[in-house]
Amino acid sequence: MSNYLPGVNIAYVVDRLSKAGGNEIDTGKFASPESSAALAVNCFAWFHERPFLLPGFPGVMATYPATSVHVEFKARFPWRGGRHPWLDAFVETPSHIIGVESKRYEPFRDKKKIELSEAYDRPVWGPRMVTYERMRDMLRSGKVRYRHLDAAQLVKHAFGLVTQAGRDGRPAILLYLYAEPAALSARPIPTDDIQRHRNEVRDFEEQVIGGAVEFRHLTYRDWIASWHGGPPEVVGHGARVLEAFKP
Repeated sequence: MSNYLPGVNIAYVVDRLSKAGGNEIDTGKFASPESSAALAVNCFAWFHERPFLLPGFPGVMATYPATSVHVEFKARFPWRGGRHPWLDAFVETPSHIIGVESKRYEPFRDKKKIELSEAYDRPVWGPRMVTYERMRDMLRSGKVRYRHLDAAQLVKHAFGLVTQAGRDGRPAILLYLYAEPAALSARPIPTDDIQRHRNEVRDFEEQVIGGAVEFRHLTYRDWIASWHGGPPEVVGHGARVLEAFKP
């Protein structure tokens, strides 16, 4: 298939990917049949020029319609220099900002690393981020271990989002939007792995309840299923995402 679905502004996507940290285009990763970036970019970039059509996320309490939708958004920490987290998508609504971390094959492929430097210990996150700070410390100590969930990445995203929320004056939501593919490299993904990933996501959610950044999670299939009955062009886009990427 083409790397881009109909209705996606290719120039916009190339510009965003070229500025992001993953070097997806030059390395050829974006063209891979197992590209995670291709799923997120094609799904969300279609809404960049029509944010008012973005369907709401079930379970995410925000005011719609969205006012802007971006892919590959850098949520900068409150300091210069160093590495800052890149969100797969960033949605602005009248009431909230929503940062999306999208996963496709990574939960069932990549070995998770806990890389949380001392920079994340700076007292800059605010009193309501204690749940994420506690998760940071438990991941470092090994008290909490996940096989499939990249929890350290989610903690970093939450720190970036709380900083962005302070700039924008709107509360932030971190949405973990994930696929559940049937196979990886032609090998079926065990149902036990899929269930374990779901359990880890729910455990993380419980651990960070009460944080200034609200954590929510959703599968691509459940989200796209909620589009039925909406505008025909949105339903058609959802069908193309499902057919092309089989999330």
